[in-house]
Amino acid sequence: MILLDREVSVPQSSSIPRIVRNALLVGAALVASFFDIALHLFFLALILVPWFFTTMITHRQYHFPDPNDGKTPISYHLDFRWIDFASTDGIPLKGWYIPAEGTARGTIVYCHGLNRTRVEMLPDAAFGHSLGYNGLLFDLRHQGASGGAITTLGYQERLDVLGAVRYALEQQQAARPVVVWGVSMGAASALMAAAESADISAVISDSSFDSFLGTARHHLKLFLHLPGFPLADEVAYWTAWRGHFRLQDFDLVKATERIGNRPILFVAVEGDARMPPSVARELYAHAQSPLKKIIVLPGHRHGEGFNQATAAYEKAVTDFLANVPAGK
Repeated sequence: MILLDREVSVPQSSSIPRIVRNALLVGAALVASFFDIALHLFFLALILVPWFFTTMITHRQYHFPDPNDGKTPISYHLDFRWIDFASTDGIPLKGWYIPAEGTARGTIVYCHGLNRTRVEMLPDAAFGHSLGYNGLLFDLRHQGASGGAITTLGYQERLDVLGAVRYALEQQQAARPVVVWGVSMGAASALMAAAESADISAVISDSSFDSFLGTARHHLKLFLHLPGFPLADEVAYWTAWRGHFRLQDFDLVKATERIGNRPILFVAVEGDARMPPSVARELYAHAQSPLKKIIVLPGHRHGEGFNQATAAYEKAVTDFLANVPAGK
C-alpha cells in the first residue's frame, strides 16, 4: 500500500454541472462581448464614418488659401461693379461684374472650385477681359460671401450659374454669346447648367469629374486606400439625400450629351490624380459639337492648369472662343 502524505480532493459528481455551467457562462460572455465590439465597429464603419464624410462635404466651410485673397478686379486694373443677385431657387449670391471696354464680344461667367471663392477666377477673368468679354465672377452657394446652408459639389450650384446668366442678360443687358468657364466643382456646375439652359452658348470645363458617385469612389481610394463599396456609395447617397437630388441625375456624361451641338472646351492637367485626363477624354468623347476641343496641360496640381501652363491655356481659350458663334 502507498500512503499519500496529503489528502487529494476529488471533485464530487455534484460539482461537475456547476463547472460546466460556469464555463458556458464565460464562453457566452466572451461571445456577447465579441458581437458587441463587432456591432460597434460595424456602426462606426458603415454609419458614423460615412456620415462624417458627408457632413464634411455638405456643411463644412473652409476657404483654401489663394494668392489673390484680398484682391478685387481693381487689383488687375479692371473697372468693376459689386453685384447681388439670386440663384434660380432664391439663394442670395455676391459677385463682381466687369464690363468690357467698348463693344463686348460676349460675356463670360466664371465659376470657382470647392472651398474657393470668386478670387480664384480673377486671373482667368483678367485674360477674358483682354479678349474683349464682359465678365461675371461670383461666390457659389455656401462659399465666400454668398448665402446657402449646404454644398452639393455642383448639382444645386448649377442653379447659381443659371441665376448668374439670367442676371447678366436681364440686369446688365450683357452681350451674347454667354460662355460659362468653370474649374472643378465650378466646371461640373457649368456643364449641368448648360444642359438646362440654351442661354449658355459654350462651356469651358476645367478639371470636371464624370459623375458624383464615380468621383466619391475615386477619392476614397486615392486618399484613404479603401474600396469604394460600400463606404463611398453611402457617402454619395447620403450627400444626395441631404442635397435633395438623385445620384443618377448628377452625371456629367449625360449632361455633356444634353448640351448638344454647343461648343465645349475640356481642360485637364496631366499629373492631376484627382481628376485625371481620362475623365476629360471621356467627357470629350460624349460631346456632340463639331466645335468641341480638349487640351491636356503639363503640371500636377488639380485645377491649376491656368497658373502652371498659362501660355498654352490662354492659346487654347483664344482659339476656342474664336469659333464660338457670335451673338447666340
